Amino acid sequence: MKGSTFAVRIAQVSAVALLAAGSALTASDSPPPAPSLSADASDPRVMGWMQGFPPPPEQRITQPDTNFFSFPKLRWSVCHMRELLPTTRVATDPKLLRELDYAPREDLQQLQYQPLGSDETLGWQDFLDANYTDGLAIMHRGKLVHVSYSGCLRPDGMHAAMSMTKSFTGLLAEMLVAEGAIDAAQPVAEVIPELATSAFGDATVRQVMDMTTALQYSENYADPNADIWVYSRAASPLPKPADYDGPNGYFEYLQTVQKNGEHGDAFGYRTVNSDALGWIIARSTGTPVNELLAERIWQPMGSAYDAYMTVDGLGTPFAGGGLSANLLDLARFGQLLLDDGVYQSEQVIPASAIASIRAGGDREAFAKAGYSSLPGGSYRSMWWVFHNEHGAYAARGVHGQTIYIDPTAQMVIVRFASHPVAGNAANDPTSLPAYAAIAKILEQP
Repeated sequence: MKGSTFAVRIAQVSAVALLAAGSALTASDSPPPAPSLSADASDPRVMGWMQGFPPPPEQRITQPDTNFFSFPKLRWSVCHMRELLPTTRVATDPKLLRELDYAPREDLQQLQYQPLGSDETLGWQDFLDANYTDGLAIMHRGKLVHVSYSGCLRPDGMHAAMSMTKSFTGLLAEMLVAEGAIDAAQPVAEVIPELATSAFGDATVRQVMDMTTALQYSENYADPNADIWVYSRAASPLPKPADYDGPNGYFEYLQTVQKNGEHGDAFGYRTVNSDALGWIIARSTGTPVNELLAERIWQPMGSAYDAYMTVDGLGTPFAGGGLSANLLDLARFGQLLLDDGVYQSEQVIPASAIASIRAGGDREAFAKAGYSSLPGGSYRSMWWVFHNEHGAYAARGVHGQTIYIDPTAQMVIVRFASHPVAGNAANDPTSLPAYAAIAKILEQP
């Protein structure tokens, strides 16, 4: 595939591939190019996307006719995934609603910090604008101390969580391990016999959970022959071309992945691990991931709104990146983890599951992946663990999605964003030091 043909393919890449990217693009890389439009200039309301009855042709964002997940259109699309792709429900229970105590901290506006590798000083609005923030919620000591919305996001709206979805999948697996429903040391083939001849067959469930599997799988988006494109075509919920003869859906594709190296040797961020884990969870419990998420976490934590997950052509929920959710519901979720899984005197999440995640994964294996903005970090059960002095850990996704949990400061930061550059290497320098500076402000009397 040459030049312009490949460029068209990149421009019209399926949301499956981009949602799958997660934080895979955070590894050390060349500096990302400067965005062509600022946060204000690319605001979907300013751009006029999908405004009018009907919208004029040049302002329409549809599927599959346009490159709906390219910047700046993605700034509208992240709040409208349900209108672009088939989804399945993650149901709430209104009877269990957790009301949030709102106690705004005006001193957050005094934020001053230096981005990583820079002598420049940024303030509060700079922090929001530099990261193309669509929504920000901050919890401190169990109270909501800040909430704001911008771009496409409304208080009652949903936003694509991208690869933060993986962290929900990983947490469900940790819960099942804590309860004895899953044996983390068991070979995957014993749980999913269909994967016996694939790369996953002789990996342990734990190696899948921590992404230390050795896979012959490339997520290099610049390579037209990379595995990500085969995976995306298999997972796409749209009708397959008449001459298509490849795998159909996530589960069929997983059976084709081959091994390269030794499991457990190195961390390698590959979304197919999340899909394999979703299959392990579903097979072990007899329940699809979206329903188990609703039953075990979403409802008992007191969510206010249904969430939803994109699905493949067979209706399988995308365990690696398909979740869209409400901003404050993710704040409720983060607070539940900060409270060691307890809500209203009920142990919703086993404390041992959260402790396992907080302890982190194999730091030597993680270091081999070369994440320059995460020195000393690790990856455990599809959570990013910083091993900093505050014991912080996070769910992360492309374009700036974050649930950042700081146990020492008793702080949760949830951010939805639509940064022009997918990889978190583009926003970590203006995000990570800001989180530390926010914690410092909140710790003041």
